[in-house]
Amino acid sequence: MSRNGAVWYSPEDPASRTREEGAETRAGCRDVVILGSTGSIGTQALDVVRANPDRFRVLGLAGGGGRVDLLARQALEFGVEVVAIAKASAAQDLQLAFYAAAKERGFSSGGFRLPKILAGPNAVTEAAAWPCDVVLNGVTGSLGLTSTLAALQAGRTLALANKESLIVGGPLVKERASPGQIVPVDSEHSALAQALLCGRRSEVRRLLVTASGGPFRGRSRAELADVTPEQALAHPTWNMGPVITVNSATLVNKGLEVIEAHLLFDVPFDRIEAVVHPQSVVHSMVEFVDGSTIAQASPPDMRLPIAFALGWPDRVPEAASPVDWTRAHTWEFLPLDPGAFPAVELAREVGSAGGTAPAVYNAANEEAVAAFLDRRLPFLGIVDTVARVVSEHHCSRGGGSPSLEEVLEADGWARARARELTATTDLGGS
Repeated sequence: MSRNGAVWYSPEDPASRTREEGAETRAGCRDVVILGSTGSIGTQALDVVRANPDRFRVLGLAGGGGRVDLLARQALEFGVEVVAIAKASAAQDLQLAFYAAAKERGFSSGGFRLPKILAGPNAVTEAAAWPCDVVLNGVTGSLGLTSTLAALQAGRTLALANKESLIVGGPLVKERASPGQIVPVDSEHSALAQALLCGRRSEVRRLLVTASGGPFRGRSRAELADVTPEQALAHPTWNMGPVITVNSATLVNKGLEVIEAHLLFDVPFDRIEAVVHPQSVVHSMVEFVDGSTIAQASPPDMRLPIAFALGWPDRVPEAASPVDWTRAHTWEFLPLDPGAFPAVELAREVGSAGGTAPAVYNAANEEAVAAFLDRRLPFLGIVDTVARVVSEHHCSRGGGSPSLEEVLEADGWARARARELTATTDLGGS
């Protein structure tokens, strides 16, 4: 187990031999369960499967319950065994959506097999433990924690797009993960994972996590005061869900990624830097002790890191288009402005504190983003709210890891406190 180290492959780990020796034994069609299949990550993962029917077979899908029509169409197209829906009241709607989707596809009455339907708050977690080779966790937010734990406990390879579950769960997740069992899907951490294959852990000097800078790169704090939800949702590079897009605009997403990098790769916080790279072609870099820097570069397309995670330890040919080297390119790298975007430094403090502090950071942010999107909170109030909730939190200390109950309790407290603060928007100068 990896409770005292990284959960990602390392050339020094005995389990790393799967990269060289396991390729032949793991070749062939791989069974996949996709959690959050109707979201951005989930739909792109299905694009990868659709393009590689000889490599991947989808056995299960899971969604929150807001897009039952799409979920039903996906399930029929891929002939899955199980469909999970977190909203119990949407189960009947899902069944009706199956019949409508079947009619669209020209199935006669009884001419298609209805998958097993799991519904309710534990349904997605149950799907995460479904017999398969790989579970892709594309659930949004801390709700993905129990699914991450279930997939790891069941011994599945976890393609992790739900960074919040690792950040919130921290030691809980690491205690359950064997080396190499978690393969990151975030483009930045996929890039780091790929670059780390070039050297030994003892040869790593720094991890450099790149950030696009979001739509407000170069603005001062004063210039961010009147930002609207529409402006924050207009990301210049990526097409993502609303929460992740706003997190990119505040750079909270980059703060979460710094914590995630520490947990995945077991590199101290003082050796993890965030660098602004507006073109979003270099997805992250690893600096080695001899002065070499290894960068992973590709056009911004999430299908590449998704395919890398689903296919690990093998790469999937033609997963995405490469950089066009027949054209001229100019790539910029700029330092972060911590005055305008304090979220990354706050995340370092939270990550260093450990315990339940990262859960509080994440939960307070999710509530603050919801308030901003509902126009109940100004843009600057998002990180101000998170900072205030974190400062009021008495995180667990003493080096021990919190229990799941303690993590969930801290999450609930942070949400309630953030809702109190955003109800008044009295943030002292925001």
